[in-house]
Amino acid sequence: QVQLAESGGGLVQPGGSLRLSCAASVSIFSFNAMSWYRQGPGKQRELVARLTSGGSTSYADSVKRRFTIARDNAENSVSLQMNSLKPADTAVYYCNALWELVPGLSSSQWGQGTPVTVSS
Repeated sequence: QVQLAESGGGLVQPGGSLRLSCAASVSIFSFNAMSWYRQGPGKQRELVARLTSGGSTSYADSVKRRFTIARDNAENSVSLQMNSLKPADTAVYYCNALWELVPGLSSSQWGQGTPVTVSS
């Protein structure tokens, strides 16, 4: 069974940085993609960043040039480096893994989430 565990959230001042990590219970290379989502107060969950098995990355416009998603092979995890944080980045951040069960049928798993609060 796939399990994901996020860590690294916390309280940070505007302009500060945080690094989130998502550790997987199985090899991250078994996934087609790993992503970070976030859900702010009173908002819907939104995609923040995605990393495919081929190494391609994509980002929400609101975080481009500030956030970086990367794979940590040694730790079997995916990280999200967040710089120049803004109050609008305040949210619970969730890790998601996507994999193919059979051609045309996929499954996914969510982590439990880690809260990030950007405030002075």
